[in-house]
Amino acid sequence: MELKDKNLKELEKICQDIRERIIDVVSKKGGHFSSPLGAVELTVAMHKVFDVKKDPFIYDVSHQCYPHKLINGRWDDFETLRQYNGISGFTKPNESNADFFVAGHSSTSISLAIGAAKAIKLKGEDRIPVVMIGDGSMTAGMVYEALNELGDRKYPVVIILNDNEMSIAKPIGSISKYLSKILAGKFYQNFKDRVDRNIIQKLPEGATYLAKKIEESMKLITPGIIFEEMGIDYIGPIDGHNLEEIIETLQIAKEIKKPVIVHARTIKGKGYEFAEGQHEIWHGVSPFDVQTGEFAKKSSAKAATAVYADALLELAKKYENIVGVTAAMPSGTGIDKLMKEFPTRFWDVAIAEQHAVTSMAAMAKEGFKPFITIYSTFLQRGYDQIIHDVCIMNLPVVFAIDRAGIVGNDGETHQGVFDISFLRVLPNMILCAPRDDKTLEYALEFGYEAKSPCAIRYPRGAFAKLNYEATKFELGKAQLLKEGSSKKLFIGYGAGVSRALQTESLHNEDIAVLDLRFVKPLDEQLLKELSLKYDQWYIFSDSQKQGGVGSAILEFLNKERICVKVNSFEYEDEFIGHGDTKLVEESLGLLPSQLVNKIV
Repeated sequence: MELKDKNLKELEKICQDIRERIIDVVSKKGGHFSSPLGAVELTVAMHKVFDVKKDPFIYDVSHQCYPHKLINGRWDDFETLRQYNGISGFTKPNESNADFFVAGHSSTSISLAIGAAKAIKLKGEDRIPVVMIGDGSMTAGMVYEALNELGDRKYPVVIILNDNEMSIAKPIGSISKYLSKILAGKFYQNFKDRVDRNIIQKLPEGATYLAKKIEESMKLITPGIIFEEMGIDYIGPIDGHNLEEIIETLQIAKEIKKPVIVHARTIKGKGYEFAEGQHEIWHGVSPFDVQTGEFAKKSSAKAATAVYADALLELAKKYENIVGVTAAMPSGTGIDKLMKEFPTRFWDVAIAEQHAVTSMAAMAKEGFKPFITIYSTFLQRGYDQIIHDVCIMNLPVVFAIDRAGIVGNDGETHQGVFDISFLRVLPNMILCAPRDDKTLEYALEFGYEAKSPCAIRYPRGAFAKLNYEATKFELGKAQLLKEGSSKKLFIGYGAGVSRALQTESLHNEDIAVLDLRFVKPLDEQLLKELSLKYDQWYIFSDSQKQGGVGSAILEFLNKERICVKVNSFEYEDEFIGHGDTKLVEESLGLLPSQLVNKIV
C-alpha cells in the first residue's frame, strides 16, 4: 500500500479501513487489540513521511504493529493472524522486508535504532531509523541506557513516544501546549541551533552561564525536560489521532537530522467504543462479539495462574513476612488480587524484571519471604540478578514461573521453554514443579519453608485433572504414581506428568509413571531403585531438551554408572513458532497418540 501520493482525506479513509480490518479479524482470532487501534494514525503518518523501503521502522514490543502489517502487503494474510502457519502478531523479518527486527519483549527499540544509525553512518547512507515506543516500555532501564548514548552521540533517530496511559510530566494547561507547538516549529529549532552555535558558545564565561540558565528555565514549563537534559530534542505533546498534525511534526523531526522524541498522546482502543481508554482486558483479547463487546465463553476449568494467586493469598494471610512483586503483569500473573488485599506487601514495579529480582533479594536479606511472580519468557531478562543478587548469597527467594511451556499464539518470543535449562546450572537453586492444582498449593507451602532460592514452574491455562492423591512436597523427593509390569518407566515433570499418564493410558503395556517433582535436587535414591526394575526411561517435560530434565537425569545416571536407555520428549534445539498450542504440539510430535507410536 503506497501512501506517499495520498492526500489527507485519502489517508484518513485508509485509517478507517485499517481500524475496521483490525476489529474484524481480532474479534474472530484474538490477539492484541487496544494498542494497535490506538496507533493507526501514527503508523500511517510514519509511512507517509518516511520510506519503509530504506528507513528501519522499529516497533518496541511490536504488539502495536498490526497497522504496519496491513500497509505492507499483508492485508489478505491478516486473516491468519497468530494462527499456526499464519502471520505473527509481532514484527518478523522473514514475513516482510518492511519488518526490520523480531520483537516481542519490551524496551529494545531505541538500542536497535542506535545500532542501525551507527551502521548507516559507517556505510555513508541517507537513511534514518524510526522508532515507535509506548509509555509502558519507557519504564525499563534499557531504554535509558540507550537514550544516554543517543544523547551523547547525536545520531539522527526519530522516536515516536506513543503515550496512551501516562504522561512523562504533567503539562501546564494551554501554555504548555502552545509552547510545545512553538518548540516543534522549524523556526524555533533553527533559531535555537544558531543561538547556541553563534552566540552562547562565544559569550564570556559568566554570560554563557546566564544564557544557559535562561534556556533551562524555559524547559521547565515543557514536558520534555528529561529528554532535553539527556541531549535529545523533544517535540510535543501532540494529538496522536490528528493525522495532519502528526505528519507535519514528523516532517519537522525528519529534517532536524538529530535525535528527536515526538511525544504523541493517543487513546488505547481508539475507534472501538468498548475498548477505548484504560481497560486492561482489551490489551490482548480472545475472540469477542463486535456488536456487544462480549468475549466468547472460556473453559470453566480454573487456570493455574488463578490457583496460584488464591493459594498465595491464603499463605500471605497466614504469614505476614510474605511479600511479592511482578513486572507489569499484575492481572496476568494474578498478583493484582494480592496487591488489592495487601497494598503495602505486593507491588507491580512495571517493566523492570532486573529491579524486581534485586529489590526482593534485599527484602529476603531483611527477613521477608519474597515471591517473585514473572512469566518464564520474561524471567530471562533478570538472569544476572538471579545469579548475582540471589543465588550467590543463597537468599530464600521464591520464583513463581508462570506460562512455563508452550504458550501458543505469541510464538518464539514468548514460549516458556528455557527456564529449567538456565536455572538448573545455578548453585543453591531448587527447581520443582507441580502436576495439578493441589500439588501447586503444596509447592507454594514448600517454597515458603525453603531456606534457599526456589523456582516453581506452572503452565498457561488449566492443569489436567488427575486421579492421584496429592502429597506435600519434601526437598528432592519424587512420587511414584503407579508401578508397571513392563520394563518401561515414564518420568513426568510438572505438566509433563499428565502427558505421561495420557500416553500410558493409550499404550497396550502396563507402564510405571513417576512424578519427578524436583529436577534439582533429584530423588537419587528412588531413581537408583527404579533403575533396577525398569531399564527404559521416557522423559515428559514442557521444556528445552538441552540442559533440561533429561539432561539432569542423564548426568545422574552417568555419575552413578547406571546403564538405562533414556528417551526425552522435551523440545528440540530450535525456537518454537506460534499457533494454537495443540497444533504446535502436534507439529512437534508431542501429542500422546504420537508419543505412543514413537515408543512402539
